Amino acid sequence: MNPSTLIGIAAALALLASVLFWSASDPMLYVNVPGLAIVLCGTLAATFISYPLQEVLRIFRLMIIVMRNEKMYTIDDIEELVRIARIWMEGNLAGVENALERVRNPFLKTGMQLVVDLTPPEEIMDFMHWRTTRLAAREHAEAQLFRVMASFAPAFGMIGTLVGLINMMQVLGDGDMTAIGQQLAVALMTTFYGILLANLVFKPVAVKLERRTEQRLVLMNMVTQGISMMFTNKSSPSLMRETLKTFVEEHEDELREKRKQRRPVSRRRPAGRPHK
Repeated sequence: MNPSTLIGIAAALALLASVLFWSASDPMLYVNVPGLAIVLCGTLAATFISYPLQEVLRIFRLMIIVMRNEKMYTIDDIEELVRIARIWMEGNLAGVENALERVRNPFLKTGMQLVVDLTPPEEIMDFMHWRTTRLAAREHAEAQLFRVMASFAPAFGMIGTLVGLINMMQVLGDGDMTAIGQQLAVALMTTFYGILLANLVFKPVAVKLERRTEQRLVLMNMVTQGISMMFTNKSSPSLMRETLKTFVEEHEDELREKRKQRRPVSRRRPAGRPHK
């Protein structure tokens, strides 16, 4: 399992346990099946209406991906590129084809196979950029699916709140405090469930998928750069290794800068300037 996901799940369970067992006289007060059904069924219904069936069914596979500890074998791919580049510079096409059989990265293997087939460099670069763009678009849509679900869940929580308040108004005149309490619990707990699912499940999964896509795009761009250096620029293997390592490091720095820029910056008026 992914260590960060495991830590997040443990922290979420600890938070819920503290709320249920320490701040409430009866932990069962936070268990409301009708309220949870309104949020879950409503969110799923709106998602099915918004997306085709095949895309919605990806939810379960994507949840498994988030839980899984995937490794980006960046250094191994760089070394494989350098090793194949040495064989290529020797003019040993048979050796390159034998080396390709041991390559694990399918994107790297496809690009190198195009090189061995003497495909024009422009066509190779166009194909690899197309593959990169297609992956980015597909995985962005997958992350967006969870962001849409995160927007649906609080909305259906409010719908459940309205349902509980309407039902409470119907029994308010009878003075039955038990019935009033049950309807009020539905009204409050649906909002609680909607906000909890949106911010503790759907949004974190979307962010995790977006971060995974960023790492995969860095790796694919690095492979594309390495093939271009080998086939187009005829760079030496040693220069290729150092360039690709620097390429990956610079991309990581750019990603960190982008995440910093996404944080909201508070704006303050200069001291001494009157507010109009």
